[in-house]
Amino acid sequence: MPAYSDLREFLAVLEKHDQLLRITEQVAPEPDIGAAACALTQLGQTSPAIAFTDIAGYAGARLVMNVHGSWPNHALALGLDPGASPGEQFRHFVQGYQRYPGELDRVTGAPWQDRVVESGVNLYELMPLFRVNPGDGGYFLDKACVISRDPGDPDNDDAENVGIYRLQVKDRNRLGIQPVPQHDIAIHLARAEQDGQDLPVAIAVGTEPVITLAAATPMRYDQLEYKMAAALQGAPYRVVRTAAGLDVPWGAEYVLEGRILARRREAEGPFGEFPGYYSGCHQYPVIEVDRVWHRADPIYDAVYAGRPWTELDYLQAITTSAPIFAQLHAAFPEVTAVNAFYTHGLAVIVSTRTRYGGFAKAIGLGLLTTTHGLGYAKIVIVVDADVDPFDLNQVMWALSVKVNPAADVMILPNLPVNLLDPAGQPEGMTHKMIIDATTPIAPDLRGHYGLQVDPPHHTDAWRAKLAALIKETRR
Repeated sequence: MPAYSDLREFLAVLEKHDQLLRITEQVAPEPDIGAAACALTQLGQTSPAIAFTDIAGYAGARLVMNVHGSWPNHALALGLDPGASPGEQFRHFVQGYQRYPGELDRVTGAPWQDRVVESGVNLYELMPLFRVNPGDGGYFLDKACVISRDPGDPDNDDAENVGIYRLQVKDRNRLGIQPVPQHDIAIHLARAEQDGQDLPVAIAVGTEPVITLAAATPMRYDQLEYKMAAALQGAPYRVVRTAAGLDVPWGAEYVLEGRILARRREAEGPFGEFPGYYSGCHQYPVIEVDRVWHRADPIYDAVYAGRPWTELDYLQAITTSAPIFAQLHAAFPEVTAVNAFYTHGLAVIVSTRTRYGGFAKAIGLGLLTTTHGLGYAKIVIVVDADVDPFDLNQVMWALSVKVNPAADVMILPNLPVNLLDPAGQPEGMTHKMIIDATTPIAPDLRGHYGLQVDPPHHTDAWRAKLAALIKETRR
Protein backbone atom coordinates (compact mmCIF):
# COMPACT_ATOMS: atom_id res chain seq x y z
CA MET A 1 0.00 0.00 0.00
CA PRO A 2 1.54 3.35 -0.97
CA ALA A 3 2.25 5.97 1.67
CA TYR A 4 0.13 8.81 0.28
CA SER A 5 1.27 12.01 1.98
CA ASP A 6 -2.17 13.59 2.05
CA LEU A 7 -5.64 13.64 0.52
CA ARG A 8 -4.45 15.78 -2.39
CA GLU A 9 -1.90 13.24 -3.55
CA PHE A 10 -4.55 10.54 -3.55
CA LEU A 11 -7.00 12.73 -5.47
CA ALA A 12 -4.31 13.21 -8.12
CA VAL A 13 -3.97 9.43 -8.41
CA LEU A 14 -7.74 9.05 -8.75
CA GLU A 15 -7.78 11.69 -11.49
CA LYS A 16 -4.94 9.97 -13.33
CA HIS A 17 -7.07 6.80 -13.46
CA ASP A 18 -10.25 8.68 -14.48
CA GLN A 19 -11.73 8.07 -11.03
CA LEU A 20 -12.28 11.72 -10.10
CA LEU A 21 -15.13 13.77 -11.55
CA ARG A 22 -14.84 17.55 -11.16
CA ILE A 23 -18.06 19.60 -11.01
CA THR A 24 -17.20 23.21 -11.89
CA GLU A 25 -20.75 24.57 -12.17
CA GLN A 26 -22.22 26.19 -9.08
CA VAL A 27 -24.21 23.82 -6.87
CA ALA A 28 -26.47 24.44 -3.91
CA PRO A 29 -25.33 22.82 -0.64
CA GLU A 30 -28.80 21.28 -0.43
CA PRO A 31 -30.01 19.26 -2.15
CA ASP A 32 -27.35 19.17 -4.87
CA ILE A 33 -24.36 17.79 -2.96
CA GLY A 34 -26.20 15.00 -1.18
CA ALA A 35 -28.20 14.18 -4.32
CA ALA A 36 -25.06 13.97 -6.47
CA ALA A 37 -23.29 11.73 -3.96
CA CYS A 38 -26.35 9.49 -3.68
CA ALA A 39 -26.62 9.31 -7.48
CA LEU A 40 -23.03 8.10 -7.69
CA THR A 41 -23.93 5.12 -5.51
CA GLN A 42 -26.55 4.16 -8.10
CA LEU A 43 -24.07 4.07 -10.99
CA GLY A 44 -22.50 0.74 -10.09
CA GLN A 45 -19.39 -0.40 -8.27
CA THR A 46 -16.87 1.56 -10.38
CA SER A 47 -18.15 5.09 -9.72
CA PRO A 48 -15.58 7.90 -9.35
CA ALA A 49 -14.99 10.37 -6.55
CA ILE A 50 -16.61 13.76 -7.07
CA ALA A 51 -15.14 17.21 -6.40
CA PHE A 52 -17.12 20.44 -6.08
CA THR A 53 -15.33 23.78 -6.49
CA ASP A 54 -18.23 26.26 -6.63
CA ILE A 55 -20.67 25.91 -3.73
CA ALA A 56 -23.30 28.60 -3.32
CA GLY A 57 -22.75 30.53 -0.12
CA TYR A 58 -19.21 29.23 0.41
CA ALA A 59 -16.84 31.30 -1.69
CA GLY A 60 -13.66 29.40 -2.51
CA ALA A 61 -14.69 26.25 -0.64
CA ARG A 62 -13.67 22.86 -2.01
CA LEU A 63 -15.46 19.62 -1.23
CA VAL A 64 -14.93 15.97 -2.20
CA MET A 65 -17.15 12.94 -1.74
CA ASN A 66 -17.08 9.26 -2.69
CA VAL A 67 -13.29 9.20 -2.34
CA HIS A 68 -13.37 5.55 -1.20
CA GLY A 69 -16.73 4.84 -2.82
CA SER A 70 -16.02 2.14 -5.42
CA TRP A 71 -13.88 -0.93 -5.82
CA PRO A 72 -11.45 0.85 -8.21
CA ASN A 73 -11.02 3.73 -5.73
CA HIS A 74 -10.56 1.30 -2.87
CA ALA A 75 -7.99 -0.66 -4.87
CA LEU A 76 -6.02 2.49 -5.64
CA ALA A 77 -6.06 3.40 -1.94
CA LEU A 78 -4.42 0.02 -1.31
CA GLY A 79 -1.88 0.55 -4.10
CA LEU A 80 -3.45 -2.10 -6.34
CA ASP A 81 -4.57 -2.03 -9.95
CA PRO A 82 -8.04 -0.43 -10.12
CA GLY A 83 -9.36 -3.65 -11.63
CA ALA A 84 -8.43 -5.75 -8.59
CA SER A 85 -11.37 -7.87 -7.44
CA PRO A 86 -12.86 -7.55 -3.94
CA GLY A 87 -11.33 -10.90 -3.04
CA GLU A 88 -7.88 -9.76 -4.18
CA GLN A 89 -8.26 -6.55 -2.17
CA PHE A 90 -9.31 -8.54 0.89
CA ARG A 91 -6.24 -10.78 0.73
CA HIS A 92 -3.93 -7.79 0.19
CA PHE A 93 -5.43 -5.95 3.17
CA VAL A 94 -5.08 -9.03 5.37
CA GLN A 95 -1.34 -9.17 4.56
CA GLY A 96 -0.93 -5.58 5.73
CA TYR A 97 -3.14 -6.12 8.77
CA GLN A 98 -0.99 -9.05 9.86
CA ARG A 99 2.15 -6.87 9.75
CA TYR A 100 0.87 -4.89 12.76
CA PRO A 101 2.40 -3.00 14.46
CA GLY A 102 4.08 -0.47 12.21
CA GLU A 103 6.03 2.54 13.42
CA LEU A 104 5.11 6.16 14.13
CA ASP A 105 7.03 9.10 12.66
CA ARG A 106 6.45 12.08 14.98
CA VAL A 107 7.23 15.43 13.37
CA THR A 108 6.80 19.00 14.63
CA GLY A 109 5.04 20.71 11.73
CA ALA A 110 2.32 20.01 9.19
CA PRO A 111 0.48 21.81 6.35
CA TRP A 112 -2.71 21.96 8.44
CA GLN A 113 -0.92 24.50 10.65
CA ASP A 114 -1.10 27.13 7.87
CA ARG A 115 -4.01 28.88 9.58
CA VAL A 116 -5.36 28.83 13.13
CA VAL A 117 -8.55 30.22 14.69
CA GLU A 118 -8.18 30.40 18.47
CA SER A 119 -11.06 32.68 19.39
CA GLY A 120 -14.50 33.15 17.96
CA VAL A 121 -14.50 29.69 16.30
CA ASN A 122 -17.38 29.46 13.83
CA LEU A 123 -17.64 26.11 12.08
CA TYR A 124 -20.40 27.44 9.83
CA GLU A 125 -17.88 29.82 8.25
CA LEU A 126 -14.88 27.50 8.21
CA MET A 127 -16.47 24.49 6.47
CA PRO A 128 -18.97 24.02 3.61
CA LEU A 129 -21.60 22.35 5.80
CA PHE A 130 -24.74 20.69 4.43
CA ARG A 131 -27.25 17.98 5.28
CA VAL A 132 -26.52 14.71 3.50
CA ASN A 133 -30.16 13.55 3.66
CA PRO A 134 -33.24 15.79 4.00
CA GLY A 135 -34.36 14.24 7.29
CA ASP A 136 -31.05 14.81 9.09
CA GLY A 137 -31.40 16.76 12.33
CA GLY A 138 -28.63 19.16 11.29
CA TYR A 139 -25.20 19.35 9.71
CA PHE A 140 -22.84 16.45 10.44
CA LEU A 141 -19.11 15.92 10.10
CA ASP A 142 -19.41 12.29 9.04
CA LYS A 143 -15.92 11.34 7.84
CA ALA A 144 -13.73 12.83 10.55
CA CYS A 145 -11.07 10.96 12.53
CA VAL A 146 -11.65 11.60 16.24
CA ILE A 147 -8.54 11.13 18.40
CA SER A 148 -8.63 10.53 22.16
CA ARG A 149 -6.46 8.95 24.85
CA ASP A 150 -7.22 6.83 27.89
CA PRO A 151 -7.17 9.40 30.74
CA GLY A 152 -6.07 6.68 33.13
CA ASP A 153 -3.09 5.74 30.95
CA PRO A 154 -2.21 8.93 29.01
CA ASP A 155 1.37 7.96 28.12
CA ASN A 156 0.39 4.64 26.55
CA ASP A 157 0.33 5.11 22.77
CA ASP A 158 -1.49 1.82 22.31
CA ALA A 159 -4.40 3.15 24.40
CA GLU A 160 -4.84 6.12 22.06
CA ASN A 161 -7.83 5.77 19.74
CA VAL A 162 -8.53 7.04 16.23
CA GLY A 163 -12.13 6.39 15.22
CA ILE A 164 -14.70 7.70 12.78
CA TYR A 165 -17.78 8.93 14.62
CA ARG A 166 -20.62 11.08 13.39
CA LEU A 167 -20.45 14.63 14.76
CA GLN A 168 -23.52 16.86 14.68
CA VAL A 169 -22.85 20.59 14.47
CA LYS A 170 -24.86 22.00 17.38
CA ASP A 171 -23.57 25.59 17.42
CA ARG A 172 -20.67 27.67 16.16
CA ASN A 173 -18.13 25.73 18.23
CA ARG A 174 -20.11 22.81 19.61
CA LEU A 175 -20.58 19.31 18.26
CA GLY A 176 -22.62 16.31 19.33
CA ILE A 177 -20.91 12.91 19.24
CA GLN A 178 -22.34 9.41 19.21
CA PRO A 179 -19.94 7.24 21.29
CA VAL A 180 -21.34 3.75 20.63
CA PRO A 181 -20.67 1.60 23.75
CA GLN A 182 -18.65 -0.93 21.72
CA HIS A 183 -16.15 1.76 20.64
CA ASP A 184 -12.97 2.75 22.47
CA ILE A 185 -13.86 6.43 22.83
CA ALA A 186 -16.81 5.41 25.01
CA ILE A 187 -14.33 3.75 27.40
CA HIS A 188 -12.13 6.87 27.43
CA LEU A 189 -15.12 9.10 28.13
CA ALA A 190 -16.44 6.89 30.92
CA ARG A 191 -13.07 6.97 32.68
CA ALA A 192 -12.81 10.75 32.35
CA GLU A 193 -16.34 11.27 33.66
CA GLN A 194 -15.67 9.07 36.67
CA ASP A 195 -13.30 11.84 37.79
CA GLY A 196 -15.58 14.63 36.59
CA GLN A 197 -13.05 15.61 33.91
CA ASP A 198 -13.54 16.69 30.32
CA LEU A 199 -11.98 14.38 27.71
CA PRO A 200 -9.56 16.15 25.32
CA VAL A 201 -10.12 15.27 21.66
CA ALA A 202 -8.69 16.23 18.29
CA ILE A 203 -10.74 15.92 15.11
CA ALA A 204 -8.99 15.50 11.74
CA VAL A 205 -10.98 16.17 8.58
CA GLY A 206 -9.74 15.48 5.04
CA THR A 207 -7.11 12.83 5.74
CA GLU A 208 -5.21 10.59 3.34
CA PRO A 209 -6.90 7.23 2.60
CA VAL A 210 -4.90 4.85 4.81
CA ILE A 211 -5.80 6.37 8.17
CA THR A 212 -9.45 6.58 7.16
CA LEU A 213 -9.35 2.84 6.47
CA ALA A 214 -7.51 2.11 9.73
CA ALA A 215 -9.96 4.28 11.71
CA ALA A 216 -12.84 2.28 10.20
CA THR A 217 -11.25 -1.02 11.26
CA PRO A 218 -12.58 -2.75 14.42
CA MET A 219 -9.38 -3.33 16.37
CA ARG A 220 -8.54 -4.39 19.89
CA TYR A 221 -8.44 -1.74 22.60
CA ASP A 222 -4.65 -2.07 22.85
CA GLN A 223 -4.05 -1.62 19.10
CA LEU A 224 -3.30 1.86 17.76
CA GLU A 225 -4.80 2.85 14.40
CA TYR A 226 -1.68 4.82 13.43
CA LYS A 227 0.43 1.69 13.87
CA MET A 228 -2.11 -0.19 11.76
CA ALA A 229 -1.90 2.51 9.07
CA ALA A 230 1.88 2.12 9.11
CA ALA A 231 1.57 -1.66 8.78
CA LEU A 232 -0.85 -1.30 5.88
CA GLN A 233 1.32 1.15 3.94
CA GLY A 234 4.60 -0.55 4.82
CA ALA A 235 6.19 2.68 6.05
CA PRO A 236 6.10 4.72 9.29
CA TYR A 237 2.97 6.80 9.73
CA ARG A 238 3.56 10.53 10.18
CA VAL A 239 1.81 12.35 13.03
CA VAL A 240 2.04 15.67 14.88
CA ARG A 241 1.59 15.95 18.67
CA THR A 242 -0.87 18.61 19.86
CA ALA A 243 -0.53 20.65 23.05
CA ALA A 244 -3.10 18.32 24.66
CA GLY A 245 -0.84 15.32 23.98
CA LEU A 246 -2.85 13.86 21.09
CA ASP A 247 -1.29 12.59 17.87
CA VAL A 248 -2.89 14.01 14.71
CA PRO A 249 -2.39 12.90 11.06
CA TRP A 250 0.21 15.06 9.29
CA GLY A 251 -1.83 15.02 6.07
CA ALA A 252 -5.13 16.39 7.45
CA GLU A 253 -6.86 19.38 5.88
CA TYR A 254 -8.54 20.57 9.11
CA VAL A 255 -7.75 19.84 12.76
CA LEU A 256 -10.26 20.77 15.46
CA GLU A 257 -9.08 20.73 19.07
CA GLY A 258 -11.52 20.59 21.95
CA ARG A 259 -13.05 18.61 24.80
CA ILE A 260 -15.97 16.26 25.35
CA LEU A 261 -17.72 17.99 28.23
CA ALA A 262 -18.00 15.79 31.31
CA ARG A 263 -21.49 14.59 32.18
CA ARG A 264 -23.13 16.87 29.62
CA ARG A 265 -25.76 15.37 27.32
CA GLU A 266 -27.93 16.98 24.65
CA ALA A 267 -30.34 15.82 22.00
CA GLU A 268 -28.52 14.48 18.93
CA GLY A 269 -29.94 13.24 15.63
CA PRO A 270 -31.72 12.02 13.65
CA PHE A 271 -29.25 11.05 10.94
CA GLY A 272 -29.60 8.94 7.79
CA GLU A 273 -27.45 5.98 8.82
CA PHE A 274 -25.72 2.94 7.29
CA PRO A 275 -28.68 0.53 7.74
CA GLY A 276 -30.65 2.72 5.32
CA TYR A 277 -32.92 4.24 7.99
CA TYR A 278 -32.84 7.41 10.02
CA SER A 279 -31.55 6.96 13.54
CA GLY A 280 -33.66 8.45 16.27
CA CYS A 281 -32.91 11.37 18.56
CA HIS A 282 -30.87 10.51 21.66
CA GLN A 283 -29.13 12.26 24.52
CA TYR A 284 -25.43 12.16 23.58
CA PRO A 285 -22.24 13.91 24.75
CA VAL A 286 -21.16 17.34 23.56
CA ILE A 287 -17.78 18.54 22.25
CA GLU A 288 -16.69 22.14 22.74
CA VAL A 289 -14.20 23.19 20.05
CA ASP A 290 -11.47 25.50 21.39
CA ARG A 291 -9.47 26.09 18.20
CA VAL A 292 -9.39 25.11 14.53
CA TRP A 293 -6.31 24.66 12.37
CA HIS A 294 -6.56 24.31 8.60
CA ARG A 295 -4.63 24.53 5.37
CA ALA A 296 -4.68 27.81 3.47
CA ASP A 297 -7.10 26.33 0.91
CA PRO A 298 -8.61 23.32 2.73
CA ILE A 299 -10.52 20.49 1.09
CA TYR A 300 -13.56 19.26 3.02
CA ASP A 301 -14.14 15.50 2.74
CA ALA A 302 -17.56 14.01 3.48
CA VAL A 303 -19.32 10.68 2.97
CA TYR A 304 -22.84 9.93 1.79
CA ALA A 305 -24.60 7.55 4.18
CA GLY A 306 -27.94 5.93 3.46
CA ARG A 307 -29.39 2.82 1.93
CA PRO A 308 -26.47 0.58 0.81
CA TRP A 309 -24.32 0.52 -1.19
CA THR A 310 -22.68 3.84 -0.40
CA GLU A 311 -19.12 5.01 0.16
CA LEU A 312 -19.56 4.00 3.79
CA ASP A 313 -20.06 0.37 2.74
CA TYR A 314 -16.79 0.34 0.79
CA LEU A 315 -15.00 1.94 3.74
CA GLN A 316 -16.28 -0.73 6.11
CA ALA A 317 -16.26 -3.78 3.83
CA ILE A 318 -12.68 -5.03 3.90
CA THR A 319 -11.75 -3.12 7.05
CA THR A 320 -14.39 -5.20 8.84
CA SER A 321 -13.67 -8.48 7.07
CA ALA A 322 -9.91 -8.58 7.69
CA PRO A 323 -9.97 -8.33 11.53
CA ILE A 324 -12.67 -10.98 11.74
CA PHE A 325 -10.60 -13.25 9.51
CA ALA A 326 -7.41 -12.66 11.54
CA GLN A 327 -9.16 -13.40 14.84
CA LEU A 328 -11.02 -16.45 13.50
CA HIS A 329 -8.03 -17.86 11.63
CA ALA A 330 -5.93 -17.74 14.79
CA ALA A 331 -8.42 -20.06 16.50
CA PHE A 332 -9.52 -22.02 13.40
CA PRO A 333 -6.70 -22.30 10.80
CA GLU A 334 -9.22 -23.98 8.49
CA VAL A 335 -10.96 -20.62 7.82
CA THR A 336 -10.02 -19.40 4.33
CA ALA A 337 -11.84 -16.05 3.94
CA VAL A 338 -14.43 -13.74 5.52
CA ASN A 339 -16.90 -11.51 3.69
CA ALA A 340 -18.43 -8.93 6.03
CA PHE A 341 -19.34 -6.53 3.22
CA TYR A 342 -23.04 -6.39 3.85
CA THR A 343 -24.35 -3.45 5.87
CA HIS A 344 -21.36 -3.07 8.16
CA GLY A 345 -21.11 -6.79 8.79
CA LEU A 346 -24.58 -7.29 10.23
CA ALA A 347 -24.42 -10.30 7.90
CA VAL A 348 -21.13 -12.19 7.52
CA ILE A 349 -20.11 -15.04 5.21
CA VAL A 350 -17.23 -17.34 6.19
CA SER A 351 -15.58 -19.99 4.01
CA THR A 352 -13.78 -22.87 5.71
CA ARG A 353 -12.53 -26.38 5.47
CA THR A 354 -14.34 -28.68 7.88
CA ARG A 355 -12.77 -31.28 10.12
CA TYR A 356 -15.90 -33.00 11.45
CA GLY A 357 -19.65 -32.64 11.68
CA GLY A 358 -20.77 -29.48 13.47
CA PHE A 359 -17.44 -27.72 12.85
CA ALA A 360 -19.07 -24.88 10.89
CA LYS A 361 -21.39 -24.06 13.77
CA ALA A 362 -18.39 -23.78 16.09
CA ILE A 363 -16.84 -21.27 13.69
CA GLY A 364 -20.07 -19.28 13.67
CA LEU A 365 -20.09 -19.18 17.46
CA GLY A 366 -16.46 -18.11 17.47
CA LEU A 367 -17.21 -15.26 15.08
CA LEU A 368 -19.87 -13.89 17.42
CA THR A 369 -17.20 -13.50 20.12
CA THR A 370 -14.82 -11.42 17.96
CA THR A 371 -14.50 -7.67 18.46
CA HIS A 372 -16.88 -7.02 15.58
CA GLY A 373 -19.12 -10.00 16.19
CA LEU A 374 -20.03 -8.91 19.71
CA GLY A 375 -21.59 -5.64 18.62
CA TYR A 376 -22.56 -6.04 14.98
CA ALA A 377 -22.65 -9.53 13.41
CA LYS A 378 -26.23 -10.78 13.49
CA ILE A 379 -26.43 -13.37 10.71
CA VAL A 380 -23.47 -15.69 10.06
CA ILE A 381 -23.39 -17.96 7.00
CA VAL A 382 -20.65 -20.60 6.87
CA VAL A 383 -19.79 -22.20 3.51
CA ASP A 384 -17.22 -24.72 2.27
CA ALA A 385 -13.72 -23.63 1.27
CA ASP A 386 -14.48 -24.26 -2.41
CA VAL A 387 -17.31 -21.70 -2.28
CA ASP A 388 -16.09 -18.15 -2.90
CA PRO A 389 -17.69 -16.03 -0.13
CA PHE A 390 -17.29 -12.93 -2.33
CA ASP A 391 -19.40 -14.48 -5.11
CA LEU A 392 -23.04 -14.34 -4.04
CA ASN A 393 -24.06 -16.72 -6.84
CA GLN A 394 -21.94 -19.41 -5.21
CA VAL A 395 -23.13 -18.50 -1.71
CA MET A 396 -26.78 -18.69 -2.77
CA TRP A 397 -26.12 -22.09 -4.38
CA ALA A 398 -24.71 -23.35 -1.08
CA LEU A 399 -27.69 -21.96 0.83
CA SER A 400 -30.08 -23.54 -1.66
CA VAL A 401 -28.74 -27.08 -1.70
CA LYS A 402 -26.77 -27.58 1.54
CA VAL A 403 -29.04 -26.14 4.21
CA ASN A 404 -31.68 -28.15 5.99
CA PRO A 405 -33.30 -25.59 8.31
CA ALA A 406 -34.26 -28.31 10.80
CA ALA A 407 -30.64 -28.84 11.85
CA ASP A 408 -28.48 -26.27 10.07
CA VAL A 409 -29.91 -23.06 11.57
CA MET A 410 -29.07 -21.96 15.11
CA ILE A 411 -30.96 -19.11 16.79
CA LEU A 412 -29.17 -17.50 19.73
CA PRO A 413 -31.43 -15.24 21.82
CA ASN A 414 -30.90 -11.82 23.37
CA LEU A 415 -27.39 -10.86 22.28
CA PRO A 416 -25.94 -7.34 21.89
CA VAL A 417 -26.08 -5.48 18.57
CA ASN A 418 -25.30 -1.97 17.45
CA LEU A 419 -27.92 0.56 18.57
CA LEU A 420 -28.45 1.59 14.93
CA ASP A 421 -29.78 -1.84 13.89
CA PRO A 422 -33.47 -1.04 13.29
CA ALA A 423 -34.43 -4.67 13.99
CA GLY A 424 -33.15 -4.54 17.57
CA GLN A 425 -35.79 -5.35 20.18
CA PRO A 426 -35.25 -3.78 22.60
CA GLU A 427 -32.85 -1.28 21.03
CA GLY A 428 -29.32 -2.71 21.13
CA MET A 429 -30.46 -6.33 21.60
CA THR A 430 -31.30 -9.00 19.04
CA HIS A 431 -31.52 -12.73 18.41
CA LYS A 432 -28.62 -13.89 16.22
CA MET A 433 -28.51 -16.66 13.64
CA ILE A 434 -25.85 -19.07 12.39
CA ILE A 435 -26.51 -20.92 9.12
CA ASP A 436 -24.39 -23.96 8.37
CA ALA A 437 -24.21 -24.14 4.56
CA THR A 438 -21.30 -26.58 4.45
CA THR A 439 -21.42 -30.14 3.15
CA PRO A 440 -22.18 -32.55 6.01
CA ILE A 441 -19.31 -34.84 6.99
CA ALA A 442 -19.03 -37.60 9.59
CA PRO A 443 -20.41 -38.00 12.13
CA ASP A 444 -23.08 -35.77 10.52
CA LEU A 445 -24.47 -38.04 7.79
CA ARG A 446 -27.57 -36.07 6.77
CA GLY A 447 -28.45 -35.51 3.11
CA HIS A 448 -27.46 -37.23 -0.10
CA TYR A 449 -24.26 -35.63 -1.39
CA GLY A 450 -22.62 -37.78 -4.03
CA LEU A 451 -20.13 -36.68 -6.67
CA GLN A 452 -20.12 -32.89 -7.10
CA VAL A 453 -20.11 -31.49 -10.65
CA ASP A 454 -16.81 -29.70 -11.28
CA PRO A 455 -15.87 -27.61 -14.36
CA PRO A 456 -14.38 -29.49 -17.34
CA HIS A 457 -10.62 -29.50 -17.80
CA HIS A 458 -9.16 -26.30 -19.36
CA THR A 459 -12.15 -24.17 -18.28
CA ASP A 460 -9.81 -21.60 -16.70
CA ALA A 461 -7.80 -21.25 -19.90
CA TRP A 462 -10.93 -20.85 -22.00
CA ARG A 463 -12.32 -18.26 -19.57
CA ALA A 464 -9.21 -16.12 -20.00
CA LYS A 465 -9.22 -16.58 -23.76
CA LEU A 466 -12.90 -15.70 -24.18
CA ALA A 467 -12.65 -12.70 -21.86
CA ALA A 468 -9.81 -11.33 -23.97
CA LEU A 469 -11.81 -11.87 -27.18
CA ILE A 470 -14.88 -10.17 -25.72
CA LYS A 471 -12.78 -7.20 -24.57
CA GLU A 472 -11.25 -6.93 -28.06
CA THR A 473 -14.59 -7.00 -29.87
CA ARG A 474 -16.05 -4.27 -27.60
CA ARG A 475 -13.29 -1.74 -28.27
